[in-house]
Amino acid sequence: MSSGLRIIAVAAALIAGSTFASAQEWTTIRIGTDATYPPFESQDASGAIIGFDIDVMNAICDELKVTCIIENTAWDGIIPALVTGKIDAIISSMSITPERLEQIDFTDKVYNTPAAIVAPSDSDIAGSAPADVAGKILGAQVSTTHASYIEQMYPDAELRTYPTADEYKLDLASGRIDGAVDDIVVLNDWLATDDGACCKIVGTIAPVLEIHGAGAGIGIRKEDTALKDLLNQGLAAIIANGKYKEINDKYFDFNAYGS
Repeated sequence: MSSGLRIIAVAAALIAGSTFASAQEWTTIRIGTDATYPPFESQDASGAIIGFDIDVMNAICDELKVTCIIENTAWDGIIPALVTGKIDAIISSMSITPERLEQIDFTDKVYNTPAAIVAPSDSDIAGSAPADVAGKILGAQVSTTHASYIEQMYPDAELRTYPTADEYKLDLASGRIDGAVDDIVVLNDWLATDDGACCKIVGTIAPVLEIHGAGAGIGIRKEDTALKDLLNQGLAAIIANGKYKEINDKYFDFNAYGS
């Protein structure tokens, strides 16, 4: 167990004997997710929403003994849906960034994994330094930390944004863009498929706190402090009782929680 997980486990132990009183106020929680981002959130052949984030959210809800309704919500409308009350929370690999914290609040982090650059297998991009991608067209999902990183850190590259990750992958495979930036876990998951055989990771990206934030958390409205406390208690509890590790090991061969 990492030092971060130990700290949360200790905190959870302090509340282990208590009941989740706030659950009386939140018996049902409507949760939005953009189910186009495997292995964190996607849909299986039957249309069911699956993935690491989904399993974590369901485990939290089971721990809290509340009903959670997870709804597929388009990425570009997911924060507006939260703010206007259409949903109560967001579990969608959303990084806790200063910019987003101006609009909404977050729980403690759910995971923290780095970004990387992917390019065609025959690409001459040799790394992730600005000089490596100068003059290149780089894709990223719109309104993500990855798009912000390209915009701010690669001034000599052209940014092309897409509504979903699936769409930049199609353009990358067909040669319409030179590379893309995304979470390394998402990229490796894609590269392991037939569709991803076109491409390779050419470099990882060191996180910039002002851009990438402190990890991905569960988004909530600023005024919903009781819900924030409740979800943090549930998250701490599943880390302490080993359920988080069980979910982690189902998807990854490393600790996605980070240090």
